[in-house]
Amino acid sequence: RELVEVHGTFGAYDILAKVEAELVEKLRETITWKIRKIDKIRSTLTLMGIEGQE
Repeated sequence: RELVEVHGTFGAYDILAKVEAELVEKLRETITWKIRKIDKIRSTLTLMGIEGQE
């Protein structure tokens, strides 16, 4: 499972995307090699949730 939610936003960022991965390495690969390679993506900001805090 990778991309689980996407929302348009107002403000400094245009899109909020929720990405899930079992390993931090898989998350890094998804962001680096898939999301950042999309045309018109200029930058990303990654925030990681705390285990058990949903």
